[in-house]
Amino acid sequence: MEQAKTIHSKAISIDTHIDINTGNFTHEKSYANRLDSQVDLVKMEEGGLDAVFLVAYVGQVPDFTPEGFARAHENVMTKFDAIHRLCNELAPDRCELATTAADVRRIKAAGKSAILIGVENGYSMGEDIRNVEKFYNMGARYMSLAHNGHSHLVDSHTGESDGIFPNNGLSPLGREVIKEMNRLGMMVDISHPSKEGNRQTIELSRAPVIASHSSARALASSSRNLEDDELRAVAATGGVVQAVAFNSFVKDPF
Repeated sequence: MEQAKTIHSKAISIDTHIDINTGNFTHEKSYANRLDSQVDLVKMEEGGLDAVFLVAYVGQVPDFTPEGFARAHENVMTKFDAIHRLCNELAPDRCELATTAADVRRIKAAGKSAILIGVENGYSMGEDIRNVEKFYNMGARYMSLAHNGHSHLVDSHTGESDGIFPNNGLSPLGREVIKEMNRLGMMVDISHPSKEGNRQTIELSRAPVIASHSSARALASSSRNLEDDELRAVAATGGVVQAVAFNSFVKDPF
């Protein structure tokens, strides 16, 4: 145990997908204190978790109107604002926003927790590709193009339930978004799209892709889990897959 603790203290430990509740980013109740949630700054400090991607998430709804996109964009901006509030107002002495690997190393060396940002569901960018750079400038360093439901960018894994895949993988705009993410240096997250969407993404991307919270289909049949050929394809790009420590993703039946 002592040897394990020594290794853990020297390594940089990171959780690549932490869902957040914006209600936990106020002066009265925040991630700076001990909450009922699995992750907060207190638990990070006690457990030696050095860095986390807090996620600016928007759920998928079948509303691809300007009004629907506007609501989704407004929603995701509240998540960005909450994360910035934690770092700048609520606990600047204990955590700091990181946008590079060097930042994470520097923040750990200073004895603080590193906070990074991921975007879950490109639906929130709407049809304006300039929002990709807007998200990047606000600190986002990865984005998934879909969630539980097809987006206007890529088909979702949920198509396995009915065999309907309206985009046949990536849409034309989805392809342009991946190119823009490559240009900026934002990682493409394939944890929620369909298998064909993932195949096309891996083929198109000029940079390694990641799966921020997926596991192996060989272990559990969740449509969110990756088949062996997908795992090999991610590895071939130099990318990584972050396993999910949750029963339905690691064992059948659950």
